[in-house]
Amino acid sequence: MIVITAPTGNIGRHLLAELLESAPAAGEELRVIVRDPARLPDAARGRVEVVTGSHADAGVLDRAFEGADAVFWLVPPDSSLTPRDAYTGFTRPAAEALVAHRVGRVVGVSALGRGTPLAERAGLVTASLAMDDLIAGTGVAYRALANPSFFENLLEETDSIRDRGVFTDSADADRKAPFVAVADIAATAARLLLDRTWTGTDSVPVLGPRDLSPNDVARILTEQLGRPVRYERQSLDAMYADLVGYGLNEAFARGVVDMKRAKDEGLDAGVARTPGTASPTTFEQWCTRTLVPAVLS
Repeated sequence: MIVITAPTGNIGRHLLAELLESAPAAGEELRVIVRDPARLPDAARGRVEVVTGSHADAGVLDRAFEGADAVFWLVPPDSSLTPRDAYTGFTRPAAEALVAHRVGRVVGVSALGRGTPLAERAGLVTASLAMDDLIAGTGVAYRALANPSFFENLLEETDSIRDRGVFTDSADADRKAPFVAVADIAATAARLLLDRTWTGTDSVPVLGPRDLSPNDVARILTEQLGRPVRYERQSLDAMYADLVGYGLNEAFARGVVDMKRAKDEGLDAGVARTPGTASPTTFEQWCTRTLVPAVLS
């Protein structure tokens, strides 16, 4: 039995699709925790067991983890909370349920940066690494998917790209960093969840096929859209003010800014890309399938 949290989210929906294809042949049953079962895809209906509710709720987790062999764990960050509460606070009931139900293996969504000098002052990443430690401390076999920034973050810039030909972030325009598609993260998670041979605790980096700078992204978007697209760098102070203005908890907004600062100082550069850490989807492929249709719609 594999339990999937956040099965309708960016990563979870890809993971659910992968496991609907591959889990039956491996003899694995699927169970999902979802607030609104109506949001599950038609392909899942009648093929997965559904536990309705939040995976922050101890009672929901008690039902969901009963008889589970493996769990996919993803925290949906709650920007109304502090980073600590959003990650370790949210995960603490799960850590207790993992022990109570003797779950064997957990695959969690986390971040790059462990072991770097920046890890202790990286805002949301620091909180995510603390979440990993909490899960690993239960004694469960644990693999933390150590991810860089997602291609899908650019979907938040769709209107600006369409209307102004501009996307913004806080990174230096020429700083290259790993960049990944969420579908590749889901594929890695599926492989680990179906593999019963691994033990202990470790990180599994998922780095995408190559590093890209904001200027690289602008060039590719210009080529894909056939119109000029440029990158506009935003100061961290301006970003913080915008986030607080949108209603985010001030500590959470500071956590976002601290994460952005750490990334611009090389937080994601601590792991070498190898055949084992690279993932296949190129930014160009993702743009063709996802971003360009969104911008042109």
